[in-house]
Amino acid sequence: MESLVNKYRALLTQTEASFERSLTSKINWDARALCIEGARGTGKSTLMLQHIKKNLPLERTLYLSLDDLYFKQHSLIDVAERFHQQGGKHLFLDEVHKYADWQREVKNLYDFNPRLQLVVSGSSILALQRSDVDLSRRLLRYHLPELSLREFVALKEGVVLPIYTLQDVLERHAQLVDEVKALWDSPLKSFQQYMTLGAYPFFLEGEADYLLRINWLINLIIDYDLPEARPIEPGTLVKLKTLLYIISTAVPFTPNIAQLAGRLETSRNRLLEMLDLLEKAQLIFNLRKASLGISLMNKPEKVFLHNTSLIMALAEGQPNKGNIRETFFYTQLMGAGHRVAHPKAGDFLIDNRYTIEIGGRGKGGQQNESLQDAYLAIDDLEYGTARKIPLWLFGFLY
Repeated sequence: MESLVNKYRALLTQTEASFERSLTSKINWDARALCIEGARGTGKSTLMLQHIKKNLPLERTLYLSLDDLYFKQHSLIDVAERFHQQGGKHLFLDEVHKYADWQREVKNLYDFNPRLQLVVSGSSILALQRSDVDLSRRLLRYHLPELSLREFVALKEGVVLPIYTLQDVLERHAQLVDEVKALWDSPLKSFQQYMTLGAYPFFLEGEADYLLRINWLINLIIDYDLPEARPIEPGTLVKLKTLLYIISTAVPFTPNIAQLAGRLETSRNRLLEMLDLLEKAQLIFNLRKASLGISLMNKPEKVFLHNTSLIMALAEGQPNKGNIRETFFYTQLMGAGHRVAHPKAGDFLIDNRYTIEIGGRGKGGQQNESLQDAYLAIDDLEYGTARKIPLWLFGFLY
């Protein structure tokens, strides 16, 4: 156990605490048990270590990564109970999905150690959801999305900018642009940088190989995370990668299920299962009509990659600009916790109320003029007018 403590202390020493994700302030850190979910590379480990460093007593706290080789020969229960017996109060368990039967052991720790706080984290949503043990009444769950534009600017440029509500952006966008520009004078330049390298914080490790790291990330998720969570044939893994490439190069992708199934040499039902699998792996979003819900067999109206960095990595220099714009908007709204659906008119229906259409400077919204809550989100625009809002400003929702 001493080796685990030494690793934890070394990680804590290396943790930079000057920048924090917006989710940090929304978490109820006093809860007995928390689960922080999110895609690989979004910064869950750093978020936990920052909280420890800033708020918790070192000697009563332990951070463990359950993919450590130590747990090949030792049980989590033994380590956790020994820590608790020595006066430990706060136990952080990272990469829990890498530990067999973690749900049962976490349940036992929760039930039999009422004074021990548990914070667990994992990247594989499929693996986190797969369990014979019901943890829903015990774990308070939070989702860490990819970086917003606002967070990217704070991390890259050291400029802390305000978080705005969607209603603020829609109704007071001209005033908000003035507020933002008083602190940060190059929104369009940074916005374009964000589209390529802004989704994951590891751009700090080197911008030149950022897209290469994205490809490694995709391969890691498909080749290792998915097969660990669910039995998948090798041929299906290849088809999943092909499907991602097709989505990345398309105009905002409206899938023709029959044609796409033929191209991938698979059945309609199997293709819909693949789209569902990629969504649970947090590599794509499936946009559906609000009236249809999220049934596996309901064909999505559009399919988007999970962020613009994935597009830039997969499209091999040939991304569609409309696809990038719509993906940015969708991911920022989803990251802020809004409900996004496919509308009767326009591109997106937000919270079953606001109709949003995305486009470039020349975009007109005549077809939506009769709708009461219809707006345009426009690229390459620093200031908006009336219901024409700069697209980049939607990156300030979290």
